[in-house]
Amino acid sequence: MKPLSFLEYIEIDYYSSTPKYLQLANSIAKAVRDGRLNRNDTLPSINELNYNFEISRDTAEKAYKHLKSVGILGSVPGKGYYIKSVETLQRFKVFLLFNKLSTHKKIIYDAIVAGLDNQAAIDIYIYNNDFSLFKKMLENASDDYTHYVIIGHFLDGGETAHEVINKLPKDKLILLDKLVKGVEGEYAAVYENFELDIFHALELALEPLSKYQTIKITFPEHTYHSTEILKGFIDFCMQYAFNYKVVHDIQNEPINTGEVYVTLMENDVVVLIERLLQTDLRIGQDVGVISYNETPLKKIILNGLTTISTDFQKMGEIVAQMIITNQREHVENPFHLTLRASL
Repeated sequence: MKPLSFLEYIEIDYYSSTPKYLQLANSIAKAVRDGRLNRNDTLPSINELNYNFEISRDTAEKAYKHLKSVGILGSVPGKGYYIKSVETLQRFKVFLLFNKLSTHKKIIYDAIVAGLDNQAAIDIYIYNNDFSLFKKMLENASDDYTHYVIIGHFLDGGETAHEVINKLPKDKLILLDKLVKGVEGEYAAVYENFELDIFHALELALEPLSKYQTIKITFPEHTYHSTEILKGFIDFCMQYAFNYKVVHDIQNEPINTGEVYVTLMENDVVVLIERLLQTDLRIGQDVGVISYNETPLKKIILNGLTTISTDFQKMGEIVAQMIITNQREHVENPFHLTLRASL
């Protein structure tokens, strides 16, 4: 073992959302790829990792177990861990930048991980829809990533996002969920067509919608959501002669018989359901509810919430394939209506 050099190539980024055990495992795998660790080299004990990097024993042990599971490490009882193979499976190093943590993002992440099948080290960063943090994270990102997978949704200041993104090598760039205007060059993207997606999804729901007179969409005044969603919604209501309203505050919005609510935000659907349960209105008969973005729990809530949603699983699968094949196409992601009892 070379303890001093070991300290040099292990990197723990406390601002990263990537679990520390994966950061430790990824650092060791990179050292193997770079030839800084060789076959049969021994590694520090769990206690040494705990002391030198201020991580828990569980974190260190989990990192070593992960590396054993992919064949990089071996162990000898009483002696410790050693490099078993220098043929690492991690061909890719991915910088994954999400606007926020959510159930939907976990579905995308899990699909990417499954699609890459232990061929990639993935570092996750979250900028909470804050453009200044987004800019800082990209400017400080290491240049040794093979791919930069980025979602660009901002509450404020995103007008110059393309300038930041354009500094990245386009052969390493994959834009996710939304195309960012002004990004130049030949790059990959998996995106939603927000305007047409909601229009066509509501068209598919015309039959159950026909028993209602008014459709209301909850759309916060200060939001990262694309205004193209509103355009598609309004176009649908005008074409099919529905009364409509854009609601900014669901907490104080009057609820009446014959109305359907399309909720974009998860918090809004919770508030709406709480209010509906305090009335005598029958959900799915007197009042309808459509929730944006499918999650597993929506199959159960109110005996099933109707959803309109992009296919998050498919989005992650496409990204993984793009990474493996170095594909640089722009792919429109599938969007689905799932009819359930709430409509």
